[in-house]
Amino acid sequence: MFYHVKELQYNAKPSKPDAVYAKKLQEILGGQYGEMTVMMQYLFQGWNCRAENKYKDMIMDIATEEIAHVEMIANMIAQLLDGAPANDQEQAAKDPAVEAVLGGMNPQHAIVNGLGAQPNDSVGYPWSARYTVGSGNLLADFRANLNAESQGRLQVCRLYEMTTDPGVRDMLSFLIARDKMHQNQWMAAIEELERTQDAVVPSTFNPQHEKQEVAYTFYSFSEGTESQQGSWANGPTMDGKGTFEYIQNPEPMGQIPNLKPGPPFIHGTPPTNLKNGEQSPPQ
Repeated sequence: MFYHVKELQYNAKPSKPDAVYAKKLQEILGGQYGEMTVMMQYLFQGWNCRAENKYKDMIMDIATEEIAHVEMIANMIAQLLDGAPANDQEQAAKDPAVEAVLGGMNPQHAIVNGLGAQPNDSVGYPWSARYTVGSGNLLADFRANLNAESQGRLQVCRLYEMTTDPGVRDMLSFLIARDKMHQNQWMAAIEELERTQDAVVPSTFNPQHEKQEVAYTFYSFSEGTESQQGSWANGPTMDGKGTFEYIQNPEPMGQIPNLKPGPPFIHGTPPTNLKNGEQSPPQ
């Protein structure tokens, strides 16, 4: 069960309206790595969690906080849109939509959303549940969460550099700090899980069913041998069960594919030794 309190988690109040920046801020609301994504990703991971209760509780704690972040950014966008479009009030009165477009504002903020936020990214693509990850394997999911928080924090930091508004920067500085905490949190949870299971996901798969002779081989498929200098090509593997091997320009190990002609009803390109209407010889 969720309940709502009127106060935001942290202040979200710009010093002045800025409709163009409101468009940019949409990215960390409804973009692939925006707050809506981590909110829904963590909620479904928590609701579907079948592991120890401490993991479910932790996931739901952060998921609920992300709802608060969505609320903060939506309110900030709405306030940045106050008075928009506002570059030329006389011209705007004649055609607000044209003024919005020429001024760099997202016209949908005025036309569709009534000067409010929308569940879209900064170029208008709608948020999609396909952005989310929830596999039921906590190690795989937590690594996806770490990536989401890393990409999200990167975008918030870039947005911080794109404004000088002290009110906007104040809110962004809070989100940047919380994203740092969340990265540390997921890294701690990943490290804990790696101590109790293999580092490679899934840890429950029978290794007898995989080709062990290629399980720790680094293949160099490009010019140059610089990649050989990395720890991923030499020394012990990260799961502690093997040694990396480096192979430059590996030889193919498979057959040359040779597909049979399709049946007549497919109407594909027939073999060159057949005339139209003839049946392919039996294989």
